[in-house]
Amino acid sequence: MGTWGAGNFDNDTAADHVSQVVSRLVQEITEAIEDPSSLEPDEYGGTMVPCNVELLTLIVKQGWTGAELNAVTISNVRAWKSTYMGVWEQSIDELDPKAAWKIERRQVLELTFDALIQIAES
Repeated sequence: MGTWGAGNFDNDTAADHVSQVVSRLVQEITEAIEDPSSLEPDEYGGTMVPCNVELLTLIVKQGWTGAELNAVTISNVRAWKSTYMGVWEQSIDELDPKAAWKIERRQVLELTFDALIQIAES
């Protein structure tokens, strides 16, 4: 086992664990995107996907070994965003949200995906 520091993420085992966490988050997003009906705002995937996207962003920003988006390309993330936002736009009004909340929520969702797109670009 290689260790390069005293931090919680400064060894090979931690790097393997982080890599597995990242892979699991990506897999969950991918599976949900493949079933757009699961992405409606009142469905599990409608909440899970933006949460996982934000978790990926936070983890990858740390720069830990194992926290890379190896299998995820910019086009993947843009496709996730396009599919997710398309479903959201088509179904959100069925839940009768307040106009101000809908505007604010759309902005949060856009920023969430855009943050990961920015990381994937770098």
